[in-house]
Amino acid sequence: MTRYFKYILRNKNLTSGLLLAVFSFLHINAFSQAESAKEDDYFKIMRMPAPEGLILEVGGLCTFPNGDLGVTTRRGEVYIVENPTSQRPYFRKFASGMHEVLGIAYKDGALYCAQRGELTKLVDSDMDGKADIYETVYAWPISGNYHEYSFGPKIAPDGSFFVTLNLGFPDDWWHPLSFVPWRGWALKIHEDGTVEPWATGLRSPCGISMIDGELFYTDNQGDWVGSGSIMPIKKGAFLGHPSGLVWANLPGSPVKVTQEQIFSKVNPRLEFDKNGRPVKPSNIVNEKYMTEFEMKKYVPDLELPAVWLPYGILGISNSEIVKIPEGTFGPFAGQLLVGDQGQSLIARVFMEKVNGELQGAAWAFRSGFQSGIVRLAWAKDGSLIAGETNRGWGSAGEATEGLQRLVWNNKVPFEMRAIRAMPDGFEIEFTKPVDRKTAEDIASYSIESYIYKYHAVYGSPPVDIKKCPIAGIKVSADGLKVRLIVKNLRQHYIHTINLPGVQDKENYFSLVHPIAWYTLNNIPEGPSLPMTGVSTRNSGKVPVVKGNVAAAKTATPAPTAATGASYAAVRSILQKNTCLACHHPTKRLVGPAYVDVAKRKYSVAQIMALIRKPKPENWPDHATPMPPMPQVSNADAKKIAEYIKSLETVK
Repeated sequence: MTRYFKYILRNKNLTSGLLLAVFSFLHINAFSQAESAKEDDYFKIMRMPAPEGLILEVGGLCTFPNGDLGVTTRRGEVYIVENPTSQRPYFRKFASGMHEVLGIAYKDGALYCAQRGELTKLVDSDMDGKADIYETVYAWPISGNYHEYSFGPKIAPDGSFFVTLNLGFPDDWWHPLSFVPWRGWALKIHEDGTVEPWATGLRSPCGISMIDGELFYTDNQGDWVGSGSIMPIKKGAFLGHPSGLVWANLPGSPVKVTQEQIFSKVNPRLEFDKNGRPVKPSNIVNEKYMTEFEMKKYVPDLELPAVWLPYGILGISNSEIVKIPEGTFGPFAGQLLVGDQGQSLIARVFMEKVNGELQGAAWAFRSGFQSGIVRLAWAKDGSLIAGETNRGWGSAGEATEGLQRLVWNNKVPFEMRAIRAMPDGFEIEFTKPVDRKTAEDIASYSIESYIYKYHAVYGSPPVDIKKCPIAGIKVSADGLKVRLIVKNLRQHYIHTINLPGVQDKENYFSLVHPIAWYTLNNIPEGPSLPMTGVSTRNSGKVPVVKGNVAAAKTATPAPTAATGASYAAVRSILQKNTCLACHHPTKRLVGPAYVDVAKRKYSVAQIMALIRKPKPENWPDHATPMPPMPQVSNADAKKIAEYIKSLETVK
């Protein structure tokens, strides 16, 4: 190229147009070799310093009208943080002596907290900066079971409060139960102490949120919950977990569903060994199974997820939902962010209504927080504050607790801004114009769909996976939208939409996050896109761009130099089988690092056997036992085992 460029300069007769073409080629070639941008290039995680010795196992956050921050801890304390976005925020203890405060709200000069067994009002009547009135607004029953967490409150438009109550864990913890009334329920509590049971079917509803005056929540994967999701909580609704239904016949209950309706269609899987001891049921690979949308045909009051959050990719213990305010976080204003405790990350969600029901797309947004994210709150300067803890709840972040801020630097990343369902496919809106050549190439895209089982087993693997071929592409004149004509669309299924080859027009960067997961609860009616002007070109080659394309496919960190080559080869298999939810090549997460497993010198056959039937007693310092993974194919298990064996020499 250099020799050719000198030749052009020597030949004065060449046209300026040719010179322009050569300079354009050099420009394109330079940027095609540039590294694509990463999350950290746009959204910085900032430290929020706390006084030395203060343990902030954060359970609740709220921002006051004056910009101060209310923080509650699992240790029963409430702090007010003045100047929370400054380099030296001031922490003032406001209240203490309470029982595991997992939520806080500000109303009319008072603070309202959800303790383990009650909604408490805190008032500083003598104006000395500390609460001197602790008033019980409403106390709900508790049995004393350790897993009976209580979340909230969130303030409804009429000024009342919503709380959500965890189920308890018996000895056979894989089948959580409602030991006392209203466990596994959402309650609406009025300031005078009167209560309305609102809905049930909740399992571990940590992410209670009010979005535009409507109540939503996220649940954690477990029995009857195939993966995390965002769900509206409508009065009288059944959200899927049957344990709370034991109280549906109590006075004031708006829920009409019974456990018998559920168990008549799905086996509750209460299993015992030969000595009569409870046994944790495993997924049956080739069984005839029920899905939630199929169950809804028999139980119309069953509420389906608005947006599924794929397990092991967008979280393992989803938590707080917040709406992005206008003027904040650039092109994503009005969308939702969802924290995750287990993977120490934040996901992004776009929702739309189709046929009167919510559905939409979810993406990874920002990973790399120091601990598990339980709560999110907006600061007055437009930054997002994350409250964190991982005591007893394993997390990807290695710190045990803390506060951090997520700050946007006012630069716009190249991302899918939104995905909208169409009668014949999807319309994808981008934050920046796309490069037309890559965007009109079918090889730049891939789509497949899947769903989760509705069963009494802990979680669910993706099932009924099918390819969704792309028949055509139409790029808008401004390059900000792409219409995809897609075959095999399936109502109620999660559609994995992957854009590994699409680049932006300006820098030829790949997308920061090239994969979205769209929950297609309804396919809109209307005409299909005419084939006039539609591209059907398929080069068969995905453009290779240096940078974070592979890393963006999941929220896990990029491979290290010591494990890079072999890890890159097996990463897609680990992702598909949700291994990356709990394991990292070199760092301890929820489970041990793969290099630590390799130190045990297991054979390939032994590792394959341990994937199918783990032995938690081998790792007594890990609080969360690994579930059996019988659904992992022999071919995948062998490749995973061989990869782990390859790490035996890594120091």
